[in-house]
Amino acid sequence: MRHLYALIMAGGGGTRLWPLSRREHPKQVLALTEDRTMFQVTVDRLSGLIPPEQIFVVAGRSLAPLLRDSTPQIPVDNFIIEPEGRDSGPAAGLGTYAIHSRDPDAVVAVLSADHHIANEDRFICALRAAHNYAIRGLIVTLGIEPLYPATGFGYIQRGNLLDECGEFSVYKSIGFTEKPDETTATRFVASGKYSWNAGMFIWQTSRAIDEFARQQPEMDSIFRYMLTGRNDVDDKWQTVNKLSLDYAIMEKAINVVVIPVDIGWTDVGNWATLFAVLRHDDHGNAMRSNSDQHLNIDTHDTLIVSDKMVVTIGMENVVIVDTDDAILVCQKDRAQDVKQVVQHLKAVGQEGRL
Repeated sequence: MRHLYALIMAGGGGTRLWPLSRREHPKQVLALTEDRTMFQVTVDRLSGLIPPEQIFVVAGRSLAPLLRDSTPQIPVDNFIIEPEGRDSGPAAGLGTYAIHSRDPDAVVAVLSADHHIANEDRFICALRAAHNYAIRGLIVTLGIEPLYPATGFGYIQRGNLLDECGEFSVYKSIGFTEKPDETTATRFVASGKYSWNAGMFIWQTSRAIDEFARQQPEMDSIFRYMLTGRNDVDDKWQTVNKLSLDYAIMEKAINVVVIPVDIGWTDVGNWATLFAVLRHDDHGNAMRSNSDQHLNIDTHDTLIVSDKMVVTIGMENVVIVDTDDAILVCQKDRAQDVKQVVQHLKAVGQEGRL
C-alpha cells in the first residue's frame, strides 16, 4: 500500500463546544477524549498503516502552526493551507489535487480530525479493505451502523451486496440523505438498509478529480490554479462555492460503494456526544478536568469540565463547562443549542469571546 495516503480535514470551529472550543483554539487542538489533542489522536491511530510523510492536512492559516507543532513527524510541506474555510467540499478537493500532484497513483483516505473511534484496530482493517476497492476505481465510504434515529447525521442507503472482504461486506451505495427529520430517521434505522454518513471516503485521486471536473468544473479550475503558487491564489479561493463534500460530489458520484462498520465511532460535535465517550462514575457522571476536588452530591448523568473545584447538589442530565472568562450550564439534551450562544455573541459584537 505504498500509494495509500491520508487527508485529514482539520477545519471547522467547533462552535457547539463553546466556551472551551474557541476560534483560535478549536476542538481539534484540545485534549477532549484523551490526554492528547483530537488531532494528535487522529494522526496516531494511522500509525502502522500510513507513514507520516504520506499524511496530509488541510487547515486554516491560523490553525496550521498549532497542528504542525503538535505533530512534528508530519512534514511541514504536507500542511495544505485554506485561505478561508469554504466547507468540506473545497477542502477535500484542494487536498486531493495537492496529493495527486505529488503522486498520480495515490489512493487517499479522507478523514476528520474530530472523530472518536473506540475500536482503532477494526478501523485500520476497514481502511485496508476499502483500499482494495478504491484501487479498482470505486469511491468507498465507511458507513457507521446507526445506534438510534439521529437527525444530526447524514445517511447512506445500501443497495445490493457486491462482495465480501474478510469480516466486511461491500454494498452498492444508492443514495445519500442529509440530516433527515426524526420520522424519516426512524424509518431509515428500522429498515436496516441505512448507515450513518461519517464523512470518511477512500478514493483514487484520479477518480476523485474526474468527479470534480464533471460535477464542479469551476472548482476543478480553481484547484488547478491554486497549485500554481501564484500570488493571487487567495483571491481566487474566495470565488469557490461553499459546499459540503456530500453536496459537491458524493450525492451524484458514480460507482460508489459503502462498507458498514462497527468501530465505536462518535462525532465529538457537542457536549452531549463528548459526555457519551468519556468514562463515567457509578452515578453516570463524567469529568474532564485536571482537578480531583469535585464534589457531587445526589448528582447523576452530569458532565463537568473545569479545572476548579465544582460542587453539585441534586443535579441530573446537566452540562457544566467552566473557563477563565465564561461558564456554560445547560441541560444535556439542549447541547445542540450552544450554537445559538455563538450566534448571539456574533450579533451583539462579542466576537472576542468566540
